[in-house]
Amino acid sequence: MFDTMTMTKAVGAFCGAFLVFLLGKWAAEELYHVGGGHGEEHAQGYVIETGAEEAEPEQEVDFAELLANADAGSGERVFGKCRACHKLEDGANAVGPHLYGVVGREVASVDGFNYSGALAESPADVWSPENLQAFLENPKGYAPGTAMSFNGLPKVEDRANVIAYLETIGG
Repeated sequence: MFDTMTMTKAVGAFCGAFLVFLLGKWAAEELYHVGGGHGEEHAQGYVIETGAEEAEPEQEVDFAELLANADAGSGERVFGKCRACHKLEDGANAVGPHLYGVVGREVASVDGFNYSGALAESPADVWSPENLQAFLENPKGYAPGTAMSFNGLPKVEDRANVIAYLETIGG
């Protein structure tokens, strides 16, 4: 049933269909180009006035007060984002260093873990709750060049809860 000529025709039909598909994609992109390509000068076409005034900036929350009222149980749930790279057992490093007793521990002090130069030259000496809060908010902003690829925790409540949870672990 299948000889070389039949197989050649089937492969040719597949390649031809694929070529038509690619050419159709290219033509559609040319006709219906969206986004980008505006160069440096991109003006907004029109503005819709809603009559609403600009929103007031959020008030700063005292982190010490937030930490005093933090929920370690909620912090354990939020810590699930950290479990991919960090372990809580003493001496059990993973992609990141273990976090057993991290609150109050010296920065870049876990034996057997090769820290990036950014953390070794950190502005802080100890992982205090305030330093952890700043680091967890924006790791790359706190220690530029850090190997930690996590973007941080945007909610201050989540950061306080995670720190409260980490305070209950070890040390």
